[in-house]
Amino acid sequence: MKLLRKQLDKVKPHFQKGGRLEKLHSTFDAFETFLFVPDRVTERGSHVRDPIDMKRTMIIVVVAMIPTLLFGMWNTGYQHHIAFGIEAGFWDNFWFGFLRVLPIIIVSYVSGLAVEFVFAQIRGHEVNEGFLVTGMLIPLIMPVDVPLWMVSVATVFAVIIGKEAFGGTGMNILNPALTARAFLFFAYPIYMSGDDVWTAGLMNGEGVVDGFSGATPLANAAMGDIESIPRSLDMFLGFIPGSIGETSTVAVLLGALILWITGVGSMRIIASVFAGGLVMGLILNIFAVNPFMEVPAWEHLIMGGFAFGAVYMATDPVTATQTSTGKYIFGFMIGFLAILIRVLNPAFPEGMMLAILFMNVFAPLIDHNVMQANIRRRLKRAAATNQ
Repeated sequence: MKLLRKQLDKVKPHFQKGGRLEKLHSTFDAFETFLFVPDRVTERGSHVRDPIDMKRTMIIVVVAMIPTLLFGMWNTGYQHHIAFGIEAGFWDNFWFGFLRVLPIIIVSYVSGLAVEFVFAQIRGHEVNEGFLVTGMLIPLIMPVDVPLWMVSVATVFAVIIGKEAFGGTGMNILNPALTARAFLFFAYPIYMSGDDVWTAGLMNGEGVVDGFSGATPLANAAMGDIESIPRSLDMFLGFIPGSIGETSTVAVLLGALILWITGVGSMRIIASVFAGGLVMGLILNIFAVNPFMEVPAWEHLIMGGFAFGAVYMATDPVTATQTSTGKYIFGFMIGFLAILIRVLNPAFPEGMMLAILFMNVFAPLIDHNVMQANIRRRLKRAAATNQ
């Protein structure tokens, strides 16, 4: 590392003001601060000093997603080999999935970071670290058979329209990864829905074993085919078709444990999302007028992308609420609306995406009302004290 530090120090003057490559200062700074802790310190004023910065925070979130990524790679191979009647071992499944998922990750990062670097250079700002997480989230919420060019287009759309148009990292009102998925869902629905997109190679269809449909549990439930919903244990472990990183609740909970231990993720939001989903599920069970409403409330929590959205999407510190009370309200409404949309609107069997985007818009309003309520309460307390 000392050798690398010396090489960076040697070329650094060329990228500083007056150097022949000063226009690329933002690009150089991004690589330098990614490899080493910045050597800049505050010289005046009062500041809170903390050993963790934004880049390290984003890295922790990426680490927390590794369990879902690794399982998603294995499950991609597992579902493919089952669909085509091929016997395969653990490493055969994982290697197949690795080769199918890795290009999606590369395209996501290359496309998104290219836009980030361009905007940073134009504005003369530092390259923000937020895309470290977004670049991993986008592949994990995609079907494995999605064309790579679509991933690139959706990523560019999400970064430009979902983030940079609002001023960049920290200013956006919508979760960028979900913005990418929403764009594909409405622009290219044939590649984001149906039974064939969730299993690698199934869109070509040749050689599929008899009886294999590739339908997700949500697709079966939305059609009223409750009997075809996989076993609860299979859904909890993730041995089902679905988006690359969303099928395994166990892997998601491992990620939640990492976020909880490190203090990066908000457990108020995560717990509230599950509570809201459970309450809505119980209400639907009481008024069950169709087979989907009869699905046990707790099963909704392990179906589809509910757990993944609760842990990795709803907890986005930029688009979520900031007040403590607001986090409970925000999370509860996400879970409540996700199950409501999922069950009562067959056109959107995965309601988590729409629920989070909807509550992203209302997050500032929730915080505003919480703060106003606190102000009114303190004014009443002060008035009572003065009497």
